[in-house]
Amino acid sequence: MRAKLNDRYLQEPPALMPKSTTSSRDIWSVSRLNSEIRAVLESSFPLLWVEGEMSNLATPRSGHSYFSLKDTHAQVRCALFRNKRQRLRFQPENGDKVLIRARISLYEARGDFQLIIEHMEPAGEGALQRAFAELKDRLEQEGLFDARRKKELPAFPRCIGIVTSPTGAALRDILQILKRRYPALPVIIYPTLVQGGNAAEEITHTLKLANQRGDCDLLILTRGGGSLEDLWAFNDETLARTIASLDTPIISAVGHEIDFTIVDFVADRRAPTPSAAAELATQSQEQLLARLQELQQRLGKAIGRQLKLRQQHLTHIRHKLQILHPQRQLQQDQQLLDELGLRLERSMQRQLLQKKQQHDQLAARLQLLAPARQLVILKERLAHYQQKLLHTMQNTLLHKRLQFSGISRSLQAVSPLQTLARGYSITADADSGKVITHHTDTAPGSRIHIRLATGSLVSVVEKCSRRD
Repeated sequence: MRAKLNDRYLQEPPALMPKSTTSSRDIWSVSRLNSEIRAVLESSFPLLWVEGEMSNLATPRSGHSYFSLKDTHAQVRCALFRNKRQRLRFQPENGDKVLIRARISLYEARGDFQLIIEHMEPAGEGALQRAFAELKDRLEQEGLFDARRKKELPAFPRCIGIVTSPTGAALRDILQILKRRYPALPVIIYPTLVQGGNAAEEITHTLKLANQRGDCDLLILTRGGGSLEDLWAFNDETLARTIASLDTPIISAVGHEIDFTIVDFVADRRAPTPSAAAELATQSQEQLLARLQELQQRLGKAIGRQLKLRQQHLTHIRHKLQILHPQRQLQQDQQLLDELGLRLERSMQRQLLQKKQQHDQLAARLQLLAPARQLVILKERLAHYQQKLLHTMQNTLLHKRLQFSGISRSLQAVSPLQTLARGYSITADADSGKVITHHTDTAPGSRIHIRLATGSLVSVVEKCSRRD
């Protein structure tokens, strides 16, 4: 683009140019010149990151901001339009060192070279944010943030260790909550720096010492809120790996609820505030007492139920012992013996009666089976059968005659010829011979065959209709 600019716009010095008339010169207006220069600038440079100090900040009613970005040797005008300004996470002021991402342009009205800002952030914070994001991604890929690696917090810790500054407000908040919720719980304070260049190294050493001593079964690493620079010690990689290797469960309570550090992700549990960490680490004394009272009541009811069950079992065993007493058993055997004797006597009487009845039956049958009596009985039976046979033959012949007459009349009544003789006819399709029983079985124009009592007819259908 610069080569094109030279080829297009640079002319030879006037002294070397031949004299010409005014009409042959290419005279540009200032507006055209600034417009062309603006087009060349905007198309020649990509979006750039520029760092510097803000000055001469002005924000008129339009909501756009205008200021100068300078260093020790130069300055450049900048324009931050309202839609980009509303997206800023901070309120810029004169004297702030900022990092901007901008495109190069020219304000044509005054011919001022300027930067049109697309994004702006505090200079130091931007670098820290990038470092934070890179370390977080790397440790997460290694699995240091995996929930399966993290340890469970003890439900009832026997001792809690607090790693923090001994003069900070975070320590006072935690101690106040612990005193209110669980005053009998021992607490060990491990003092350490929580801000500054040596803070990360000292925190790492203190955590290793607390873990090695083993006095506590739960640790709380905490400090109050602050800027990203103030909390930077808790974004140290060595500190993060040390926390991941601890045998003692640890709660991270660094800063406020909106603050996040690498320690928060690698710790076994993250609390949004120091006070929340104290509540997370312990159970309320009032809740424990209420729980104990509830368990005591449940235990009393369970013991009462067991005593009642045991009493019922004892009563059952006592009753069973009374039933199995020898005297009771002798009484049962005596009663059984009497019952068996009565049953034997009744059985013998029944058998004697049955035998007497069998004897009487056999004597009667013997009388009935005498030859003379049998001969008389057989003669009477023969005469009876002869009379019955004659009567049966007469009745059968009469019944058959009547049946034959009825069948003949029925056959004559259902004969098709008799029906035709009464004026009816049989209608069928003349081509297929199918009998027509419904008006939908034929159609106008079809040929039909009509059989009468005498003879038949062939007709053509003119109309088909359903009988009303």
